[in-house]
Amino acid sequence: MAELFNDMDEKELFEKRKKQGVTDIDGNTYKTVIIGTQEWIAENLNVEHYRNGDIIPQVQDQNEWAYLKTGAWCYYDNDPENGKKYGKLYNWYAVNDPRGLAPEGWHIPNNDEWNELIKALGGEDVASGKLKSKECWKGPISEFQNMSGFSALPAGALARIGRFISLFETCYFWSISQGLDKMRDAYYLSLSNDKPESKLYCFNKKTFFSCRCVKD
Repeated sequence: MAELFNDMDEKELFEKRKKQGVTDIDGNTYKTVIIGTQEWIAENLNVEHYRNGDIIPQVQDQNEWAYLKTGAWCYYDNDPENGKKYGKLYNWYAVNDPRGLAPEGWHIPNNDEWNELIKALGGEDVASGKLKSKECWKGPISEFQNMSGFSALPAGALARIGRFISLFETCYFWSISQGLDKMRDAYYLSLSNDKPESKLYCFNKKTFFSCRCVKD
C-alpha cells in the first residue's frame, strides 16, 4: 500500500491509495508512501542481489570491513534477527554500484531529493519526527511521530572501525551524493532520538548504513 501525505493541510495526515508496493529481485515486497511530489519506499532495503542478479557479498569479518572498496552488506551485530526488523546495512560502494541496488524503476536518493523530502515535511527542524516510526525508538513519542508514513527505524550502523553503533537511537540513510573528498566520503541523512532536526552529513564510504529508495 502507498500512502499520501498532504503537506498542504497538516490536519489531513494520510490519504490512503491502493497500490501493490514494489518488489526487489529477491522477492521482498516493500510498502511505498507518497510525500509531496515524491514516492518513497517506506521500509529499509533488504536485498542481497544487484538488479542484474549478481550477488552482493555479506561481510561479517571486522578485518574485511575496514579495507573494502566494493559493495557489501551486513546485519546489525551480524544477527539475522535484526534483519527481519531493520533490513540490511550497506556500504556506499553497494549503493553506487552500476548493477543497481534499488528495485527496477527506483534509485537511491541524492542530496537534492533528500532535501526535497525534508522541505515537504516542513523543514529540517520539524521533519525528523514526521519521518520516524512509532516503534523501536528510545524516548517519548511525539504527536507528529510517523505523520508522513515514512516509518524510519533506528537501525544503527556499522562504523568504519568495525563497531556496531546506535541501535534504537539513530537511523542513517545513504545518499548517492559524494563529499568533497570523492575518494573517501559520501553523504547520508541522520535522524536521532535526542535531536529534533533531520540533516545531511558526510562520512566515510566504508561505513554501513540503511538504504531507502525514491521512484524514478
